Amino acid sequence: MSTTTPFLIKSIHLLHKISITSNNFFKASSLSISTPIPSARSSSAITWSRQNLVLHIGGGGGGGGGMLYCSNYSSSAGEVRAADYLKLSDQELMRQCEMDTFKASGPGGQHRNKRESAVRIKHLPTGVIAQAVEDRSQHMNRASALARLRTQLALKVRNKVDLDSYSPPLELLRILPPASTIRGSECGPQIGPKNPKFVLGMQALLDLIFSVEGSVSEAAKLLGLSTGALSRLILSDDSLRMAVNELRASKGMKPLK
Repeated sequence: MSTTTPFLIKSIHLLHKISITSNNFFKASSLSISTPIPSARSSSAITWSRQNLVLHIGGGGGGGGGMLYCSNYSSSAGEVRAADYLKLSDQELMRQCEMDTFKASGPGGQHRNKRESAVRIKHLPTGVIAQAVEDRSQHMNRASALARLRTQLALKVRNKVDLDSYSPPLELLRILPPASTIRGSECGPQIGPKNPKFVLGMQALLDLIFSVEGSVSEAAKLLGLSTGALSRLILSDDSLRMAVNELRASKGMKPLK
């Protein structure tokens, strides 16, 4: 047994304890590991919001910390669930965020941007961060950083899937190829990775793949696709491919190529 296992078990127990003793009466419905667990010597801290509990695990002297995201929490009526973050408008999502600007180095000589136009956005409920530095316009960098934040939320925040009564959400059906036997005509044309709405389907697809422990064949059966067709969909987006392969590697499975 790995030396990190007792630490991980203790951390999960502590998260559960907080979930049932917090004044906000949180109820946990999912827990997933988004990055490798560091050494047993690492320090840790737990933060929580009305949507999520997040276990921050420090990397000790060697760095390389990680996080455990507990998503799909519920508290009082009217709160935004983790599954709904990506359905928020830009304005609504920014209300959940903290933004700061900074100077970014780069080429340009005397034309180099000397203003603080680089933008970093932190999503406070989850701690997910995205930034953009490539444009001289702070407005353009803000838009780029927010789009990247949506992608990071799709990649890092997991929601519970009930495999016994699974029915793919419309957002997922819309990114499936026409070959899917469960994809109806009401879904419209297939949405590709360049479409801003792709991240909604990507999050739902990752939720399913995490629930079946990285098995593409099992996920394909639930989506009315061949294993090859689902593999091609995953490989069509680099960030999606990397997320799936990271999960498969943690399970001792071969990467998709």
